[in-house]
Amino acid sequence: MAGSETGVRPSEARQRLLNAATRIFYGEGIHSVGVDRIIAEAKVTRATFYRHFPGKEDLVLAYLQAADQAIRDQVGTAFAAGLPAPDDVLRAVAESIARNIQSAGFRGCAFLNAVAEYPDPDHPVHQAVLAHRQWFLDTINTLLASIQEAEAEPAAQHFVMLRDGAMAAGCLFDPVLICETFLRGVEGLIRTHAARQPS
Repeated sequence: MAGSETGVRPSEARQRLLNAATRIFYGEGIHSVGVDRIIAEAKVTRATFYRHFPGKEDLVLAYLQAADQAIRDQVGTAFAAGLPAPDDVLRAVAESIARNIQSAGFRGCAFLNAVAEYPDPDHPVHQAVLAHRQWFLDTINTLLASIQEAEAEPAAQHFVMLRDGAMAAGCLFDPVLICETFLRGVEGLIRTHAARQPS
């Protein structure tokens, strides 16, 4: 997180809390971890925690906002790379997903993991997951529509399902093989979509 909306850098204590929460929530789950554990790992006082986060749910939302921003930055990097065509940008996005799956400590999608713990669709954490996923789907839809407008939305949903499957399988099986399968699937999707005739 570069800073808040006012341009002020977050305090060091807040960043330590967020770093500890990110590591522990992603590695162990959200409900299984109490505030005391986060405070101890971040080496801050309870008063400092509550000064930055009124409650655990606020910290969970900050964790998801940071994860959302990291993915937006990855996608932004693909867009900013000066690639000549939207299909190349889509491939770059897929490759960034594959790199993430093969990274040390990978244990699935932070958002899918979180929503499994917050099934109530009205809960703010559930809503944050849905907002992230809608942004991602819209982004992929825009890229596919730039390749071929016809049937872009179903193709985007197909891409997201390929991604979800790769993220789930990537922490269960050989991530290299999973990523090869994922990238092959994305390539097939792009070629099929590009060849689609407008109705």
